[in-house]
Amino acid sequence: MPEITSAPFALILTAGLSYLLGSIPFGVIITRIMGLGDLRQIGSGNIGATNVLRTGNKGAALATLLLDAAKGAVAVLIARAAVGKDAAQVAALFSFLGHLYPVWLGFRGGKGVATFLGTLLALAWPVGLAACATWAVVAAIGRISSLSALVAAALSPLWLVIFGRGQMLALVVVLAVLVFWRHSANIARILAGTEPRIGQKKA
Repeated sequence: MPEITSAPFALILTAGLSYLLGSIPFGVIITRIMGLGDLRQIGSGNIGATNVLRTGNKGAALATLLLDAAKGAVAVLIARAAVGKDAAQVAALFSFLGHLYPVWLGFRGGKGVATFLGTLLALAWPVGLAACATWAVVAAIGRISSLSALVAAALSPLWLVIFGRGQMLALVVVLAVLVFWRHSANIARILAGTEPRIGQKKA
């Protein structure tokens, strides 16, 4: 963890604003704007890009992916510039929690993969790129989005150590555990061999 040097009020304000930014459900907003229906009634009901892809609209899925990643990255970058490195980690955590538990959707949100990767890219871009590459390689081989996410999350602490960013280890371990927690049902389906593959419309 970085040394806590910022004023408590600044960190609390960072947490609140980052949570609200992370809570923006871009998948739901985009699918409604594009007339694709209520995303929560489609496929798995998840609000992330993988489920948006099940509508058959690749553009909507890409937009959701980029915006969900961007909200985590933007929260981190603003917090670092306005407050400090300690606030950047606070922003990463709370923007991620906002995506998982958005106030606008009754605290029923997504699984946080894009936001997780976005925060890593903003916190330490070499680590973020390594995590993104891990996701891409596993996705190309297995064609299972959730498995790609789990492997990327699991290896993220290792990338931190390799790139000498150990001060973020506690934060990234917490985020990775939350990714696994949110994917508990996916893990069960992976083990059972019933997890949908990328682009498959049925949940």
